[in-house]
Amino acid sequence: MLQIQTLREQKDLVLAGLKKKNFARLEIVDEVLAIDEKRRQTQFELDNNLSEAKQIAKSIGELMKTGKAAEAEQLKAKTTELKETNKALEEKLSQCEEEQKQLMLLMPNLPHNSVPFGKTPEENEVVLSHGEIPILYNEAVPHWELTSRYDIIDFELGNKITGAGFPVYKGKGARLQRALINFFLDEALKEGYLEIQPPILVNEDSGYGTGQLPDKEGQMYHMQVDNLYCIPTAEVPITNLYRDVVLNEQDFPIRNVGYTPCFRREAGSYGAHVRGLNRLHQFDKVEIVQLSLPENSYETLEKMSIYVQGLLQKLELPYRVLRLCGGDMSFASALTYDMEVYSAAQQRWLEVSSVSNFESFQSNRLKLRYRKEGKTVLAHTLNGSALALPRIVAALLENNQTADGILLPKVLHPYLGFDKIA
Repeated sequence: MLQIQTLREQKDLVLAGLKKKNFARLEIVDEVLAIDEKRRQTQFELDNNLSEAKQIAKSIGELMKTGKAAEAEQLKAKTTELKETNKALEEKLSQCEEEQKQLMLLMPNLPHNSVPFGKTPEENEVVLSHGEIPILYNEAVPHWELTSRYDIIDFELGNKITGAGFPVYKGKGARLQRALINFFLDEALKEGYLEIQPPILVNEDSGYGTGQLPDKEGQMYHMQVDNLYCIPTAEVPITNLYRDVVLNEQDFPIRNVGYTPCFRREAGSYGAHVRGLNRLHQFDKVEIVQLSLPENSYETLEKMSIYVQGLLQKLELPYRVLRLCGGDMSFASALTYDMEVYSAAQQRWLEVSSVSNFESFQSNRLKLRYRKEGKTVLAHTLNGSALALPRIVAALLENNQTADGILLPKVLHPYLGFDKIA
């Protein structure tokens, strides 16, 4: 959530940032400021009344000591009147605060200066490319045919049990999943991340804390009886570990990593681009989360990007890094890098990771602060996929297929116990 002080002092900057994010309801800024002015005036009146009531109470005490009971009774009547007025002012203040909060929850984070203008993924900026596009043998096929040929992932069986977008991994397919999860976790531990195994159901406060609510409410699976949500990513429970927490400056940086299944309704998704593993309702992902001092967060973001690229290099996958344009960024992000791997059989790029800096947007919702020079200051939060499995698996299967089977990268051999799917 944006800070009200930013809206008050830098309204033009806020409006420019919201326009870059292609936020349609710019009038909310003026609505918030109008409510804020009413809130501040109400607070001023209430503070003055409370001060006057305190002074009257003191005067009553002095009058009673000197035997001036009649005068004291007159002041007591004034106190009663003030109490009624203050009760109305407190209700008005509470209403203003709630109205202001609900409107501010609708506003996305402001983009970093380096974020390019644009509305669609085609307008994202390619930062770098790495590796060579593989040339496949003539009979190469997309991964959904390979998974059927080698009986390693069954989409129809998943459809029978649950529905489309819930595949069943079998045999070497299941072992490949487990190998990738363990590989990603082990690499993160080497990098100094603390492993967390969080719940995969979260409450409403957690969803609001990281910005999934109210923005992505329709994309989350909701258990209405208990008012719990299936997590769309481990970012949500891991970042919420620090909700309502005050840290010390020396605690930073804080690095957490966690593996979880992830759940996304993906409402409105259809077409050839969602076939097979390209887009699922349930998938596995290893997520890295960092808490940073504000002055270090963009250096941290670059290091996280380099770390994710290192994983892709070890998996011997060609990839590119994109800086997302304003219209393609998430609600809460200030700057996002997407990593895409090339899927040779589909002849298209597949997103496998997003690494984002949220600056203080999530921290303000979470009330995540740290002590600095006698004050409490909002920390910065960052996260990234390291990595999401489905499209990694799709690219590994497609890019490494041969007439004799699918050759898997050497770095996974110790985890798999085999080097080829045949």
